[in-house]
Amino acid sequence: MSTPLVINGTTIPPGRRTTVELPAGRLYTHAPINVPVHVVRGRKDGPRLFVSAAIHGDEINGVEIIRRLLGNSLLRRLRGTLMAVPVVNVHGFIDRTRYLPDRRDLNRSFPGSEKGSLAARLAHLFMNEVVANSTHGIDLHTGALHRSNLPQIRANLDDPETRDLALTFGTPMVLNSDLRDGSLRQAAADADVPILLYEAGEALRFEEPSVRAGVSGIIEVMRKLGMLPPSTRRRKKTTEPVVARTSGWVRAPQSGILRSTTALGARVHRGSTLGIIADPFGVREERIEAPWSGVIIGRLNMPLAYEGDALYHIARFEGPDEAEQVEASSNALSDWAGDDDEPPLV
Repeated sequence: MSTPLVINGTTIPPGRRTTVELPAGRLYTHAPINVPVHVVRGRKDGPRLFVSAAIHGDEINGVEIIRRLLGNSLLRRLRGTLMAVPVVNVHGFIDRTRYLPDRRDLNRSFPGSEKGSLAARLAHLFMNEVVANSTHGIDLHTGALHRSNLPQIRANLDDPETRDLALTFGTPMVLNSDLRDGSLRQAAADADVPILLYEAGEALRFEEPSVRAGVSGIIEVMRKLGMLPPSTRRRKKTTEPVVARTSGWVRAPQSGILRSTTALGARVHRGSTLGIIADPFGVREERIEAPWSGVIIGRLNMPLAYEGDALYHIARFEGPDEAEQVEASSNALSDWAGDDDEPPLV
């Protein structure tokens, strides 16, 4: 028999699909704020996976990923339970901002407190109603405002199960990322719930290849967990993802207007030119050089920059072969995100 699943006092039996509203307080107009959790339970027991998005309210790519995931016909054959939370930070989502109204970062407020700040209370609610009912998790993110991220998985690769799931997801890049105090990943790890963090695209934007890759990656992880049956389709042969153990940002040496010459996903060598920053008259120009060799996994899209602004995020590798493999993978995004001439899924 399937073990009971109770979320916010609602019991969801096997074979049921429903949405549970988690009460997250009220606006000062007295209007209620709820966090919707869509639950899909298979008829047979199995892992319980939560998929969350918009913990940072302006990172909306994951909202579309979850919408498409929930519309996938494969869920009719689900074993176990999927808990999908498309908008965790409802306040930030409504206001189109990363933060909560108290200016706190929700992803630095876990595990939270029932009597703490607004961020702490929301974190506490999510931990107790969603994470506590889960065996695994996938948290969906994008780059910050005006910054794009190459599709990548960030995870604690020292944990064997987490590493296995990270490589299964199928992004060209897997980045080892230490657990940060106050993050959902840290709190989930403390609760013995392995979690992957998917980064792709830019805040306040839908990016079709990143969305497709997110849906595909989640489905592959669910297959790995035994929640979905193996694929009967012959998949295209793709380059194996590579692992970067370290990364770092290249910052603007002066204020000015950035003319970027390096694409997201490009392989760079130490000393190569990433872009040029100059004043509006072009009198004072300075080259932005790569301080080490690696692959561009994050980039500032806005050309206006102040001295010290983060411009390029470079993943570092120990050997040249690994960097070449990432370059080949990033050039073959269509192999796992869908062909360029394929229309968006609806």
